[in-house]
Amino acid sequence: MELIFSPASPFVRKVNVLIHEVGLREQIKLSSVQTTALNTSPDARAANPLGKIPALILDDGRTLIDSRVICRFLNDLSDANLYPNDQLWEVLTLEALADGIMESGVSMVYEARLRPEAQQSPDWVAAQWSKISHALEALERRGFMAMDGDLNMGQLALGCALGYLDFRHNTRDWRSEKPELAGWYAAISSRPSMVATQPEN
Repeated sequence: MELIFSPASPFVRKVNVLIHEVGLREQIKLSSVQTTALNTSPDARAANPLGKIPALILDDGRTLIDSRVICRFLNDLSDANLYPNDQLWEVLTLEALADGIMESGVSMVYEARLRPEAQQSPDWVAAQWSKISHALEALERRGFMAMDGDLNMGQLALGCALGYLDFRHNTRDWRSEKPELAGWYAAISSRPSMVATQPEN
């Protein structure tokens, strides 16, 4: 199998964390591409008509796209239990929330890096951070059952989402008013899979 990826993407990191957790690292070739919404890599486009990453090319030539699809596939392939049946909807909900945080965080980066300064919208950036802030407030209240208990994909996705805030939005200091969530993140970010996939500035 071959994973088309870019190391800075939080969605790619989510897949890579799962790969480490389930012991598939030696079975998947990692092919890095340089791609953005305005300058799509030919390799990314060839793997995914949308040009988005990650994309997983299977040994039989089929390609899976979208981090949630890829994570479910690799979980099942490895007989892992990161999507436990007795908590499936809670795990999927937490994973979706984490992905939403990532989407808003990436959108903020694109606004600053890809748009000419005269076309940038502070209101757009503020709206994206507002989404993130509301999500963090709900997480601080531990309003999601899947945050606790045995390791699951929702927890790993959330760890990657919070890591992306540190990576690209560290001046926002999300921890300052979220002590419970900060403590939760400190624990999960110390896992070997999270340490091994930490993006570099």
